[in-house]
Amino acid sequence: MKLKLIKGMRLVVATHNPGKAVEIDALLGGHYAVVTAASLNLPEPDETESTFGGNALLKARHAADRSGEVALADDSGLSVAALDGAPGIFSARWAGPDKDFAFAMRRVEERLEEIGSPNDDSGRRAWFTSALAVAWPDGPAVVVEGRVDGLLTFPPRGDRGFGYDPIFVPEGHSQTFGELDPALKDSISHRARAFAKLKAALID
Repeated sequence: MKLKLIKGMRLVVATHNPGKAVEIDALLGGHYAVVTAASLNLPEPDETESTFGGNALLKARHAADRSGEVALADDSGLSVAALDGAPGIFSARWAGPDKDFAFAMRRVEERLEEIGSPNDDSGRRAWFTSALAVAWPDGPAVVVEGRVDGLLTFPPRGDRGFGYDPIFVPEGHSQTFGELDPALKDSISHRARAFAKLKAALID
C-alpha cells in the first residue's frame, strides 16, 4: 500500500521553533490540521545523528511514537564552504541555549575573519539544506532532502524569516532570505525544494 498524507488529517510538526512551524504550514498549503510538538508538550529529543536526514527521521519518529499520530520533522541548517561545511547539523547549537541567532550569525562572521577567508564570492559560498521526514507511529517513514546555494553577506539584512536568513543571499537574487517576501522565499528555499519531493512521494 502506498503511503499517503490525506488532506484534512491532523499532522504533528516536530518543532519548537514558531517560525519554522509557520513556514511548514504555509508550504503544506493549509491542507492539514497542523499541531506542533511544542503545543503537545512533547520534549525535544537529542539530535544524535550525523546527517540532516538522520536527525529529521529521529525527530519525526520521536514525535510520532509519543503522540500516536503521523509526524513531520525538518532538520535544516547552514553550511559554509570556507568553514568545511560548518555549522551544518550544528546550526541550531551555534545559537546557544537561548536560540540567539544574532549571536550565531556573528559567530559565523568571526570564524570567517579568524581563518582569513577572502571577502568575495569565493570566501562567502554557502548553502542551506533541509531534510524532511514523515513518520507513522511504530511504522514506516519517508525522508527527502532539498538544498539551495548562495552567498553570505554581512552585516545581516532583513527581519523576515528566521535563523540565519538575514545573512544568506540565494543564487539569482540580491536580497537575503531575511529581506525576501515570504511567499517568494517559500517558492525557492531549500525547504520548498524538499517539500516538492515530499509532495511527489506522499501527496497526490
